[in-house]
Amino acid sequence: MLILFAVLVILPSECAAAGGKTAGPVEQFIDEQVNNLDLGDIQGVLDSLNREVEGYMPSINAVGLIKGLIKGDVGITPAQVLAGMGRYLFAQVLANLNLLAKLVVLSIVYAILLNIQDSFGDGSVSALARIACMLMLTAVAVQSFWAAIQVGSSTIDNMVKFMQVFLPALLALLAVMGGITSMALLQPALAVSIGFFSTVFKDILLPVIFFSAILAIVNNMSEKFHLSRLSSLLKQGCVAAIGLVLTVFIGIMTIQGVTAATIDGVSIRTAKFAVDSFIPVVGGFLSDAVETIVGCSLLIKNAVGAFGLISLFSIIAFPALKVISLVLIYKVCAAIIEPVAGGQLVRCLNEMAGSLLLLFATVASVALMFFISVTIIVGAGNAALMMR
Repeated sequence: MLILFAVLVILPSECAAAGGKTAGPVEQFIDEQVNNLDLGDIQGVLDSLNREVEGYMPSINAVGLIKGLIKGDVGITPAQVLAGMGRYLFAQVLANLNLLAKLVVLSIVYAILLNIQDSFGDGSVSALARIACMLMLTAVAVQSFWAAIQVGSSTIDNMVKFMQVFLPALLALLAVMGGITSMALLQPALAVSIGFFSTVFKDILLPVIFFSAILAIVNNMSEKFHLSRLSSLLKQGCVAAIGLVLTVFIGIMTIQGVTAATIDGVSIRTAKFAVDSFIPVVGGFLSDAVETIVGCSLLIKNAVGAFGLISLFSIIAFPALKVISLVLIYKVCAAIIEPVAGGQLVRCLNEMAGSLLLLFATVASVALMFFISVTIIVGAGNAALMMR
């Protein structure tokens, strides 16, 4: 609280110095504090995103977006966001038409060989040709699925990298407004949780999803070799692990956030009372300065928190659309070949689409975990201010 008190003493002189300018002292103070935020590393992470989605979404400038959020102006409407995402999804579907053509052609060749196998005597030649065709089809499917796994892995890396450079700035703003206890409790918990749980998702669940997809393909290659139960078990295990990780993470962060906010609320109220009561003459002015600095810090912190949520959404949205485009390709291919191909091939394509949806859910769960982290930090500061 001594650091907070020192800042409060300095605030009136800064506001007085800014009084002669066009904007009010509070606006000048907020603008100056936003400019002083260390956002270079955050902007570096966002620059790579801006290059990827150029032409579909406006570039994200950290300082400009935070200032706009403080004034209530995001700079883009939800309709523009949806339109940009729609164009991106359409572009990804067009880019994957080559994959669709390969799958359809190989599936039709497989269906033809399956229907004319009686014309080759004992059928051994046809069976060999069907196996070769199925292996080619499997190679194409595995290659596209592995590319989707790489997209998911890189997306998790980008989100972790963003959180590692973003959370210190948000926690520092939380401390400035009096959330010393919240910062002390949440910072180590977030550092350990983000590192551990993101590793679980990336290095354990993603390989398991890929392996379950391989098992689903192998299961549909032959009627005599069954692996559907094992593949289903792995997928159900992934779903259960995702639910368990989210439950544990939300429980830990919620308990620590509520506890820390209560302590900080009492601390801020005590500091305000002490300044007002025990400092003669200027105690009332300093007490008002407490209200001003805390209110300004709250406004900046909420704007930075909203900026973090928008950035996380932008980081995950477009890679997720890449995965969704592959799901559409597999679903469309299964629908096209269903009248002519065997049931095994159609089931294989549908199970591949299901595995891609599980991949999407895994990456989205990591994003949800980070969304919750940011909202708990913002909520802890708001709750502490309400209880003062």
